[in-house]
Amino acid sequence: AAGTNPPRPPAPPPPAAVPDQPAPKFTVHPAKAQKDAAEDGLDRAPFVYAPDPDHAYAELQVTTNFTFLSGAGHPDEYVLRAAELGHRGLAVTDRHSLAGVVRAHAAAKEIGLPFAVGARLDLNPHRPDATALSLLVYPTDRPSYGRLCTLLTVGKRRTTKGRCELATADLERHAAGLLAVLLPPPVAGDAWLHLAGHLTGVFTDDRLSVAAAVRYHADDAARLERDDRLATHLGVPLVATNDVALPVPDRKPLHDVLCCIRHGCTLDQAGRRLDPNAERHVKAPAEMHRLFRDHPRALQRGVAVFERAAGFSLDQLKYEYPHETCPPGKSAIGHLRDLTEQGTRAYYPAGLPDKVRKQIDYELRLIEELNYPHYFLTVHDIVRFARGRGILCQGRGAAANSAVCFCLGVTAVDPDRVDMLFERFISKERDEPPDIDVDFEHERREEVIQYLYERYGRHRAALCAEVVTYRGRSAVREVGKAIGLSLDLVDRLAKDLFWFDKPTDADGEFKERFTALGLDPHAPALRRLRALVTQILGFPRHLSQHVGGFVLTEHRLDETVPIENAAMADRTVIEWDKDDIDALGILKVDVLALGMLTAVRKSFELIRQHHGRPITLATVPPEDPATYAMIQAADTVGVFQIESRAQMSMLPRLKPKTFYDLVIEVAIVRPGPIQGGMVHPYLRRRDGTEKPHYPNAAIERVLGKTLGVPLFQEQAMQLAVVAAGFTPGEADKLRRAIAAWKRHSRLIVTYGEKIIDGMIANGYDPEFAHRCFKQIQGFSQYGFPESHAASFALITYVSCWLKRHHPAAFTCALLNSQPMGFYAPAQLVRDAQDHGVAVRPVDVNHSRWDCTLEP
Repeated sequence: AAGTNPPRPPAPPPPAAVPDQPAPKFTVHPAKAQKDAAEDGLDRAPFVYAPDPDHAYAELQVTTNFTFLSGAGHPDEYVLRAAELGHRGLAVTDRHSLAGVVRAHAAAKEIGLPFAVGARLDLNPHRPDATALSLLVYPTDRPSYGRLCTLLTVGKRRTTKGRCELATADLERHAAGLLAVLLPPPVAGDAWLHLAGHLTGVFTDDRLSVAAAVRYHADDAARLERDDRLATHLGVPLVATNDVALPVPDRKPLHDVLCCIRHGCTLDQAGRRLDPNAERHVKAPAEMHRLFRDHPRALQRGVAVFERAAGFSLDQLKYEYPHETCPPGKSAIGHLRDLTEQGTRAYYPAGLPDKVRKQIDYELRLIEELNYPHYFLTVHDIVRFARGRGILCQGRGAAANSAVCFCLGVTAVDPDRVDMLFERFISKERDEPPDIDVDFEHERREEVIQYLYERYGRHRAALCAEVVTYRGRSAVREVGKAIGLSLDLVDRLAKDLFWFDKPTDADGEFKERFTALGLDPHAPALRRLRALVTQILGFPRHLSQHVGGFVLTEHRLDETVPIENAAMADRTVIEWDKDDIDALGILKVDVLALGMLTAVRKSFELIRQHHGRPITLATVPPEDPATYAMIQAADTVGVFQIESRAQMSMLPRLKPKTFYDLVIEVAIVRPGPIQGGMVHPYLRRRDGTEKPHYPNAAIERVLGKTLGVPLFQEQAMQLAVVAAGFTPGEADKLRRAIAAWKRHSRLIVTYGEKIIDGMIANGYDPEFAHRCFKQIQGFSQYGFPESHAASFALITYVSCWLKRHHPAAFTCALLNSQPMGFYAPAQLVRDAQDHGVAVRPVDVNHSRWDCTLEP
């Protein structure tokens, strides 16, 4: 009878062909253009998101590339595609993961598309005697989101890195407030029906559905009918999805390659493991209505489920700093003021300079206004623990800007010795938490890490993730093997084609490079390799642990983001990286390791033991002429930062004689200043053979201390504001683009156009404007912030002072801190002997494990 079964869908289109030319990262749509315009500040016709008025549809099942080697698109790409097509909304549902939801949320928020957080759960997948049950779950409010994070944490913590083991009982304990959509298996046996029926009693209040998808398979009509009967049998509604794994159909070849990499096979061997067509892409609402025209209620149910799930947003996450660092009955800012005052008496026994007093008062007012006192107290607590255990530490980077950090003992850079912007550290305009990096001795940093776990608990402290992505070499290797190239050819290409990290669309360069390797650039396999490698660059490979970025919370961290085991023992990691937590305004404290601090601390200890002289970073005599004479002579084997051949060749030319000279020395021998053409003009002006030129007093205030040459990132930001009319927010975006040049190199050029146009509009000479931008552009090839250089310069000075005045203790400490630095132990020993240090040979009867000093 007519209408009994849904009509068979039309025949599927042929599989998408592998493009001969490298495809762009993503097909450019109006939505993508708007996102690019927001990033680079260009004036473009804005894309206005509007849902399809005639066909209401929300996609509930999207697999991104954070389901590693499964999804063929970045989270934001699915969002932008759904917005262009007019979806009512979209939910990301990666397998056992929320790793990609922040990026999707940020893109959806920017473009105005409603977004829902979700995840796919596979229950009992690792027990051969158990029935697997797969379902999609979506939180509806903040408490249910917290339960989802806790559920995923339970499954991840009970197994090894990268895996998640969950049972039905785990889901039952955390199901309150969650919506669930069952994914029917190919054959629904009695055991599956029993488990599914049990869930109807768990997900009450109309919170359970059964998913259906039309995939252009031969049995689509029968599958759709069967899924409808399953839903009827369970007494729950049917919901329409498309089981999306591609943002656009053109990604099908890449999706096939990802499948082959996941299974360790080639395309020729993959067989039925590959999808037969490219229909798992984001479809237009009108197309979904056509496919489900005989099941309109399934479409309506999808929109209804999405609207309930969209009741929760990641914007509802409120971060709160840990409070136990503040004594009971005392305000955080009051306690911070007391600790700062104690520090002023310790570090300025002769009295506090007026300049520093004003700076401290200003900083404390701003810290109180922006509600950051608990952050500073947390960092102080970490440093206090390390000092109590005799672990040498030093604040690095932006912390060097802060007089409060100096008085708290976080950094040893005296604010009376440097003059830098505190706004680089904390700014009202940026409205983001400060970021303090603290270096600890590399041999003892693990003690600090375990202290944080013990003090705050594994449920409140964890390391950030580091998203390891495909770069040129890894992409060529894995894609080459997947498409069936011989292993020797793959190895040769991976070694020689490092330039794939910066893919080019120029056919001439592509042909020239392959021809130079003795290969035919017109060979279909090589053209396919080029296209696929270009697409996969930047795709996540796996989650690793950040080098030291710790997230600490007042309440349960595992109710904000899932926590999993790291590959290293006794380490736990959240699923989000530093960009994700920055987007959500979450605190991160960097607990980093530095080998030279180990050597410096051991030097101090040897000097105390053999000379009875206690020394700290802050009490090393400043501005010692003998130390600077040694530095000017490039006698710097074994010291910190200025021991390389390039630095040694610069030292006699720059002739450092003050601490700020060392700050410049640390920063100037870097790829950024060198490629930006800053080194020689600075040296000429320092020698007096060239006179600095400042177009006006505003430029002189920015560049005066570096003789008219922008050497630091802070100066690039100030120039953009003072000369080109940037707002502080735009200047900070410029800084971020500089810091992330490998991912946003296009933005550097775009900002350059805006900088040059702004300077010319403000009356600056075009030649001066272009020269300034060329120098700023050099920072995209690794240039230093001034605050970072100041922190490193202090350790540089201390290591040089030790080498000059205590060469035996310094060499002994270096040998006991290996491996580190540029030089092998034999070279360090020879240098010490050249400086008159007696070095006795190893003796099994007298020598200890570590090298020692003798009277």
